[in-house]
Order: sequence, then C-alpha cells, then structure tokens
Amino acid sequence: MKVSEALLIYSSLAVLLRPSSCQPYLRLRPSPSDNLPVKDIIEHPDPEYDPKEQDLDDRTLRKKLGSHFDPHFMSVAAPAQMNLSSSDPLHRFKGLGPLPNELKKLDLGETPYGTRLKMGKKARRKFLQWLWAYTYCPVLYTWKDLGIRFWPRYIKEGNCFAERSCSFPEGMYCKPVKSVTKTFLRWYCQGWSRQKYCTWIPVQYPVISECKCSC
Repeated sequence: MKVSEALLIYSSLAVLLRPSSCQPYLRLRPSPSDNLPVKDIIEHPDPEYDPKEQDLDDRTLRKKLGSHFDPHFMSVAAPAQMNLSSSDPLHRFKGLGPLPNELKKLDLGETPYGTRLKMGKKARRKFLQWLWAYTYCPVLYTWKDLGIRFWPRYIKEGNCFAERSCSFPEGMYCKPVKSVTKTFLRWYCQGWSRQKYCTWIPVQYPVISECKCSC
C-alpha cells in the first residue's frame, strides 16, 4: 500500500462550532499528503465535546471496533514508552537479516583511478555489514497519545530514522515509502449546546510500515 493511498485520515470529521459564536472551529479533516507520521489534529478545547464516563465502557467499545482492534498497535491504557532510535548505525545492525543482493554484488575493489584495491573476505564482509547498518532505514516505533476523543487512546506510531544522512556521499535520508491503515473509534459531535449529538464513529489512521533511504 502506497503512502498516498493510505492517507484517508479521520473520515467524516464534521465542523465543530463554538457555542457562543457559532463559527467553524475545525475544518473537516487534514488533506491527504505524502507526509507521515500524521500531524496532531487541532481539537476544540471545550470539554463538552469530550466523551463522558458512560461513553467509555471498554466492553461496548471493543464490540463496536470488533476485529479492527490490533493490540500490537493499539492500547487502551498508557503503555511504557518504546523508542528504538540511536545515533550509532552499528547499534541498529542487530536483526537486519541477510545483506541485500545489491550490496553482495558491490565491487569494492574498483577505484576512481582505474586501479584495483585488494580486500580480504573477512574485511569485505565486515565493511558490507557496516555499510548495510549505516544505510538501513528501520521503522522506529513510539507510543502516541491521541487524546480522550479516540479509542483506543494510544497508537504505536512509526517514524523513519532521520538524525543524519543514510548515504555516501551525504544527501539522502530515510523516508516513509509504505504505510498500513489502522481503524480507531473517534468521538464525533455535531450541533452545539443542548442541540449537540455525539457518538463513536470508525476512522482510519495511517501508520508508517516501511522506510527507505532516498532523496
């Protein structure tokens, strides 16, 4: 799934109105784009638009969300923070798997001056492992609090390692190339004051699933 196809964000988020002025406070939803992770939505600050205690029954909401509940990416309670980022490329080498074919076929002996550089098998293997670790672009996951108007409230959001360039020479950076869509419940209100009606509606939230070193 491409990023541009996955960004169907916050479907059917209607305009919320200020009780006093009746002027639009929020726009319908963010425009689809290639920018991930998703930026924070601007919420109406009035707590009247928050779900009440009786609207947060865990059993009822789990039944409503059904098979869309994914415990690997969702949490009702605040989880322990997990941040795998590191400025040391060799730290990220663990669990990379086998070297890509393009690295295995890389000719390390050729120089810009047409001469050949001799390199032993052990030295070549270590250098390729270092190069693979340096240019590898993992998805780094952290838990994000979406606020009380989402259920489950917490999502494990993906980010691309972007603390430094991932290429030789420098100039390329890790960027998202794929995403997966998770379905959450969104507390949705329309109207205002005593005429207000609120309910839980399903919305889709894209999560980065793959990063790549690119321009």
